[in-house]
Amino acid sequence: MRLRNPRVLLAIALAVLLILVAAFSLGKIWFNQGSMNMNAIAPIVTHPAPPQVSEVPASTPNQDTKQESASTYPTENVDVVVIGSELEGLYLARAAVDEGLKVKILDPHQAFGGQILQSQMLFLDETRDEQGHLLVQGRAKELFDGFRNAKIRKLSEFTTYMDKLSKDIPIESGITIEEVEQIQTPDHMHKIPSILYKTNKNEVKKITASYWVDNSDFAALMSRLETKRLPGLEKFYGQKDIEYMSAGMMMKFKNVDWKKFNTTFNALKPEDRSKQFGGGNVSDSFAIGLSGMTKAYHPSNDRVFLRGLNAVNQRDGEVLINALLVYTVDPAKLASVQEAVYLGNKETALILQHFRKTLPGWEKAELGEQPTYPYIREYNHYEMDYTLKPSDLLGGTMFWDNVSIGGYPLDLQGTSANKWGIEMGRPDKYGMPLRSFLLKNYENVIAAGKNVGSSAIAYGSTRIQPNTSLAAESIGVILGQLHGKQKLREIKPEDMLKLQTYLATRYQIKLTGVTGTNKITGWNVEEIRKLDTGEITYPSYVQTRKKPAVK
Repeated sequence: MRLRNPRVLLAIALAVLLILVAAFSLGKIWFNQGSMNMNAIAPIVTHPAPPQVSEVPASTPNQDTKQESASTYPTENVDVVVIGSELEGLYLARAAVDEGLKVKILDPHQAFGGQILQSQMLFLDETRDEQGHLLVQGRAKELFDGFRNAKIRKLSEFTTYMDKLSKDIPIESGITIEEVEQIQTPDHMHKIPSILYKTNKNEVKKITASYWVDNSDFAALMSRLETKRLPGLEKFYGQKDIEYMSAGMMMKFKNVDWKKFNTTFNALKPEDRSKQFGGGNVSDSFAIGLSGMTKAYHPSNDRVFLRGLNAVNQRDGEVLINALLVYTVDPAKLASVQEAVYLGNKETALILQHFRKTLPGWEKAELGEQPTYPYIREYNHYEMDYTLKPSDLLGGTMFWDNVSIGGYPLDLQGTSANKWGIEMGRPDKYGMPLRSFLLKNYENVIAAGKNVGSSAIAYGSTRIQPNTSLAAESIGVILGQLHGKQKLREIKPEDMLKLQTYLATRYQIKLTGVTGTNKITGWNVEEIRKLDTGEITYPSYVQTRKKPAVK
């Protein structure tokens, strides 16, 4: 059939023309915005956005449009920003405030308190030298004395202590770092003038500071900077993939008859105690070891493991235990952390049944409040101005810029490659220099707590809380004393001695005149090299090492 009506033909022609124009326009939009359309159908990612770092040459005025737009955000100016609310960095914050500085805490976690309050890691490890003398100094001493004397044992008591520590220091929890501004200093160092961050209400704010402290358990700030990651335990164990020390899930129980547990255990003859529990000891306050009993427990899967006990009597039938390990946890990945919590809490319920059957006084025990976050022992080690090594620790090395006196065995907690872990030696005591807390190539970035500049092997000892808590407090005091007069990196030995004297007289923190036993006296260069790389395991090597002949 033919269409002869000219009006109909004209209408068809116009319709075709409109369709072609529309198709051309849509094609142009798709061509120009195709990547956006592809992202629109991509799965939602819950991890923080990739870091945005703006580099501004020191000699060039800042013309960057992002920086200009950043000036429109609400801006706060402080002396020190502490990223994270772990215990160790809180000592730095408290000391700096008491010395007159303006400090703010920005916490990437939703809740305050880090491994102490959120992971409920309430079993504290003291540091002592080989003569048994207590090495804990500074503000941390009140906490550790209270723990030992059973005055600070419950979560509420730890909360009261940490609230006092952070009193009147502004804290924003649940923040996300959006952008880090960097400039290059005349001496070719990086410097951070400001950070853009998003609050838990999705408000973007800007904050400027003279110093930035990474006090998080996953290097929330430093992982976004131009840093060098040091080899981890994967090199020591010969693994291909990065793996950190196992995370811990704290186990909380109630309705435990601790008196019966203590008296029954200690009434046994040593040989019967060893046969039934595998040794260890139980006191009014603590139960340590009992590894024969824990070895008899068979985990439900390979990701979890029950090692010897570190149990504390929290009073009123409540007991907290640090003994359950979860392997291959990445603290920087939310899904990995959530999986660890699920695996750990699920296993705790099964372990309870084992304890009811094998431990006297535990027949009616029940689950207590389970933590919602794992105890993270380790993350990446980044290069600082000085990296502490096993030879520093076992050699009893003291530094001119000591900010802490440390001690504790080189205790490498288990990984999937070595589930029980290994001890690499027991130092007497050693110094921890300021340089081990200053991020290499950055003028104003300070490491706190788990971020200490340490090799993965030395970290078995340096990581312990009293060591890095004292360092953080000392640095906080030093920042206050230097404010507006001198930079941390400009400190010379004679300046440091004055600062250490001030710490001793004002805060009773002794960092000089301390001598540590050198346990590697007479070792040659090659032996020390192997000690530092882990090719030599100190406890076994010293039993067979040939001593040089006496002339």
